[in-house]
Amino acid sequence: MKTLITTIALAITMIISQNVNAQIKRAPASAGRAEYVEVEKNVKLHITDLGEGQPIVLIHGWPLNDAMYEYQYQYLVKKGFRVIGISLRGFGKSDRPYGKYDFDTFSDDIKVVLEKLKIEKAVLGGFSMGGAVVTHYAAKYNGAHISKLALFGAAAPSWKQRADYPYGITDEGAAGLIKTIETNRQQLIEGFGKGFGATETSLSGPTANWLASISADASPYATAQAITALRNLDLRPALGKITIPVAIFHGTQDKLCDFVFAEQLHKGLKNSYIVKFEKSGHALFVEEMDKFNTELEKFARS
Repeated sequence: MKTLITTIALAITMIISQNVNAQIKRAPASAGRAEYVEVEKNVKLHITDLGEGQPIVLIHGWPLNDAMYEYQYQYLVKKGFRVIGISLRGFGKSDRPYGKYDFDTFSDDIKVVLEKLKIEKAVLGGFSMGGAVVTHYAAKYNGAHISKLALFGAAAPSWKQRADYPYGITDEGAAGLIKTIETNRQQLIEGFGKGFGATETSLSGPTANWLASISADASPYATAQAITALRNLDLRPALGKITIPVAIFHGTQDKLCDFVFAEQLHKGLKNSYIVKFEKSGHALFVEEMDKFNTELEKFARS
């Protein structure tokens, strides 16, 4: 009798235990997407990957990172898109190894990320230096994994003046900028911020501080190497290789990448159109945020 009671008690205990475990067992809250993608041995890039639906992939400017698209993420996810921000190597939370920080490297990294995430027919967008990166990617890989290209205040087709191209920064200006990175990067970030908007006061204090904090977080080495690579980059011969639709967003009061860049891109990209941001300087993604977001949505849906 005692043995029977003990057996029954044990069975009841087991049943109760199973019920408790069943009650506390929960499905994972995460969608299972990776926050980091390895692009080569010992090099991982930070990824913001939100939402469902048509993919929009965003590449940041110099020396920012994928956090700059905070308000695009919020908007596009609500509108039914899957939006993916990639921090290039050397920037933000991505790894910052010693080695190359040129446009072949950036493009190769993007290709690996899109392959590993199994992304197809994406809208690929890039801001400032990121605009040059995505243009280079589209030409180098013949539009692999993407169906459309969006350029935001792009530092392209050439950021620097050339013998047959009188637009952009001079050799002396580029050399001075690189020297400042190597000797007083904090001052450069402050000065860069003042020139970011249509006027020195067009960005609110908190917004300017937010962008400065993102910029300050970049690898100093990558910051110098990437701008050196941009100085040497001339994308004009590559533009004819790009046949997918291209939207060119540009502030008419941009002091860092003159509006003439948009006109030169439009001239070289056969399937492109320009969206003018009349109230914006270089920071069109926050200066005219509503217009930026709705125009990007419209382009993605077209």
